[in-house]
Amino acid sequence: MSTADAVAARVFSPQVCATAEAGAVARTAARQAASDTAPAPAGSVGAAITALHRRRLRAVWRSAGWPCCDLVELDLLAAGLIERVRAPSGHETLRVTDDGVRLLAETRERNRRAYGAHEALVERVARQMGRDGRIVWRGLSLRGRVETADGVRWTMAMPDVFSIRHTTVEDYLLPIVHEVKVSRADLLGDLRREAKRRAYLSLAAECWYVVKAGIARPEDIPPECGLLVATADGLEVARPAPRRAMRLPFAAWMSLARATPCEGRLEEGQMLLGDESGTDDAWGFDGQAAVEVTAGDLGTGAGVDVGADADADADASAASSGPTADPAVRRDGPP
Repeated sequence: MSTADAVAARVFSPQVCATAEAGAVARTAARQAASDTAPAPAGSVGAAITALHRRRLRAVWRSAGWPCCDLVELDLLAAGLIERVRAPSGHETLRVTDDGVRLLAETRERNRRAYGAHEALVERVARQMGRDGRIVWRGLSLRGRVETADGVRWTMAMPDVFSIRHTTVEDYLLPIVHEVKVSRADLLGDLRREAKRRAYLSLAAECWYVVKAGIARPEDIPPECGLLVATADGLEVARPAPRRAMRLPFAAWMSLARATPCEGRLEEGQMLLGDESGTDDAWGFDGQAAVEVTAGDLGTGAGVDVGADADADADASAASSGPTADPAVRRDGPP
């Protein structure tokens, strides 16, 4: 017998294999016992719970609890957020534990705070546009035409605030989109969605990002958009939005016709007298400050027109009532 055959016979002999198998079994049992008795590291479970796990936990809470038997469910079972319940018939379902209920309640409260801050700023922008004499919509769903290398594609655009001038001349509409962000993470995620921004630009002559103070700088915003910063004193223009000549497509007009605009124009003269309902207090500053912000920070030089609507309507009225007016220009009144 050669030396190699002798070594192989010794290594793979029944005695050596039995000894190695017994040692492996012993080591596995020791590791299992140590994992059962050792405490779990603090924060290890919570750190592994993501938004996907929270959505699944909410789905289990709302449903009859039929198991999916996937990795997300496995993570929730290991974290103790759900538990298996076996019915007398032998069927197994899932039930949210007390820890899972507490996690759902904390997630709901955090989302409520974030949504409340966002909606408050959206309402603030919408009111300012109304004070500037514009017709305002919130929560619109518009189809935007986006040019790509593969051709034309349509993208759903849902701006926080969409407004047009209150005018009877189509060329004076100046549609404006305001996208509101109250956290830097949300802003950075939105800036990465180029198709969404291009859809906004296909529907508006100006596109603005409105952010809470301290979460963005002008250089963070793409050059084709403007930046408004919400402070305690009002909406300050950090960088004006470039204005482009454009007309609303027919599909956008149909969407506006089906939607309901926000509250009508608020007269600045009446606001100076004081509002018993506390409208000025909701803005965080008094009526005089509101006029200063409207006439200064949000003036025509910043891309948000304060008095241009009245001038545009006056010009349109003069053009349509003159002796040499083109009949096609008249948009109001009987033909």
